[in-house]
Amino acid sequence: MMRKLNQNESLRVAVVGCGSVARAQHIPNIVRSSKMELHTCVDLNDDVLAKCREVFGAKHIRKNFEDAIADPEVDMICLAATEKLRLPVIRLAAEAGKPVYVEKPLARTLEEMSEIQRVVRASGIPFCVGHNRRASPAMVDAQRIFRQHMEHPKPNPWRWIREAELLPSLPDNGVPSVSVRINDDWYSWKGWVFDKAQAPHGPMLFEMTHFTDVCNWFLEDAPVEVTAVETGMLNMAVIVRYQSGALATIVIGNNGTMGYCKELYELMGNGGYLAVDHMLEVRTAGIDGAPAKIMYPMQHDLHPQIGLEGGVSGWLAKKQAACAEAAAAHDPLLQFTAEPDKGHAHALERFADQIFGHGPEVCGIDSAVLATKVAFAAIRSAHEKRPVLLTEIVP
Repeated sequence: MMRKLNQNESLRVAVVGCGSVARAQHIPNIVRSSKMELHTCVDLNDDVLAKCREVFGAKHIRKNFEDAIADPEVDMICLAATEKLRLPVIRLAAEAGKPVYVEKPLARTLEEMSEIQRVVRASGIPFCVGHNRRASPAMVDAQRIFRQHMEHPKPNPWRWIREAELLPSLPDNGVPSVSVRINDDWYSWKGWVFDKAQAPHGPMLFEMTHFTDVCNWFLEDAPVEVTAVETGMLNMAVIVRYQSGALATIVIGNNGTMGYCKELYELMGNGGYLAVDHMLEVRTAGIDGAPAKIMYPMQHDLHPQIGLEGGVSGWLAKKQAACAEAAAAHDPLLQFTAEPDKGHAHALERFADQIFGHGPEVCGIDSAVLATKVAFAAIRSAHEKRPVLLTEIVP
């Protein structure tokens, strides 16, 4: 069972699955945290375990998750193993009463997803799914600004109302819409992405849940119908209709380039506009009291002397310099510089606060299930070439 937590102590974390995502994000973020400490690393690969001990200072290394969960010194599980291990690890952790942070997607099948939801609800353990955009500083500010505008709109004094006396009464007046544009380059993907045993639904599940979750979070509405089109693994478009009449459009192009911003979110409603550009800028118009532009710091900036203006234009200048260096050195990895803060570290920190009882839920089981159901509805819609109701998405 989980020990009684002392607010003055750090959470002792066992990381299950120490692949590239864990070693690039979760493990170093845990090591840097004042709220957590890296207690155990679990993986089947001896070289990976050696790195966890030598590079990150893991106190213990193991090859089976059962012993890590049973260890009375372990307070929390960070689960970054493949989806086939989601349910077994979560079930055992729930039986031990230990909180779980799990990477997305929550599950590979509706049946597994439903069972995970049942297990988590029955146990009552603190639970968080790694939809980390919810913890990105830019996204947190943007969601707050947009929800305030939607719930307490103020008249825009310069809004042009042509023929006001003839203006019809429309039921969808003020109802929001969201546009999400994703630019990615599939040449950078790992081999497991193409393995149907590992990722049977491809990016329509493992990537799409990020963006369906963001849309649900911003709109705070119930999705009711999904229409999707895809032309293989690489190009896809999804439209989600919500109970209020709100629409979310998600377009993913995986034949793009890492030389340009990956994510652009645009939200419109109640005569206002808000954009989140690559989590480096939040721009607004027509929203009373909101700044026209907010810019956010970059992480791991290897070119601090370039792009001093910051924001998207500053990032592009840094990126162009890094790409030129990568081309000259014949080393594509040199292109990575000044990345946006996508919220990975903040999500873990906020989950630690949730566990200690002085922070709200970050992304709980029900929110994650809803985002995953929308993704499964998109998968079915694209396959069957028809709109799919959310009520059809059952185990």
